[in-house]
Amino acid sequence: MNVDDACFKVLLLARRAELESIAATGDAAAQAVELARIRVGRLSRIDALQGRAMAQATVARGRLELIRIGATLERIERGEFGACAFRGEPITPPRLEFDPAAVASVSCAQARAPGR
Repeated sequence: MNVDDACFKVLLLARRAELESIAATGDAAAQAVELARIRVGRLSRIDALQGRAMAQATVARGRLELIRIGATLERIERGEFGACAFRGEPITPPRLEFDPAAVASVSCAQARAPGR
């Protein structure tokens, strides 16, 4: 592991801790909404259901990011961090700074983008 890998590892571990903390609080918000029809109006129930759906989507995105972070930490340990998974070419530092969990170079990512 080189110095850059170590820096990215620290960033990834911090982000993982942050996401795990958010997930712990977000799970409660994503739980079922139970509102008595007598006490609240239809729009309040719709608002609550929409809030629940948004919380569930946020939790799902966080879990996906946790999976990506875990996979990236494994690539760092194997010495594969920073190499494109498709062609083996180096992933540019600006791309890794933007998304340390990136597994493809810009050219490979563009070639694999939907609609191309």
